[in-house]
Amino acid sequence: MIAFARHGETASNVAGVLLGRADPPLTDRGWTQARCLGERFAADAPERVLASPLRRARDTAQVIAQACGLDAVVDDRLVEIDYGSWDELPFSELSREVVTKWRADPGFCPPGGESLEDVQARVADLCGELLSSKKPVVAVSHVSPIKAAVGWAIGVDAGVAWRLRLDLASVSRIVGSGAAPMLLSFNETDHLT
Repeated sequence: MIAFARHGETASNVAGVLLGRADPPLTDRGWTQARCLGERFAADAPERVLASPLRRARDTAQVIAQACGLDAVVDDRLVEIDYGSWDELPFSELSREVVTKWRADPGFCPPGGESLEDVQARVADLCGELLSSKKPVVAVSHVSPIKAAVGWAIGVDAGVAWRLRLDLASVSRIVGSGAAPMLLSFNETDHLT
């Protein structure tokens, strides 16, 4: 099983900007969310805790790993989508025409960035490897890679990302083997209350 955890809150998340490869730290609330995730995963006794190379995910993963008696390991395939020149731009500043085109085409790339299809391809590769683990693996990542993993698991194109809400510090689980993955849960947040 792969348990995907979205990182804790950052100031950029609160501001509602496109947050790709920019690397802001967790807020105090984000650290609290990370501790809640750690408490949640300690009972699962995961085999490994993986993290995106970005600080907000690495810090969240380290808190989880410590709670589980492990060390977090960075895997670049968990990194957030590259928004290119749109990174840290308020989504509301994009034109309606651009947003419509982006939502209709999973191959659409922001200027200097990557497409949802690109994200799904790299995450699918990782998922295929991780599903062979006998014990749960925790993968701390970001909204786009986790949605891409969900799309891969249920066999739909990367455009499904626009139809999914994924909260900060939420958990989504995928089970099965590489040829037959299944979505077990999506956007769990009960550990945060």
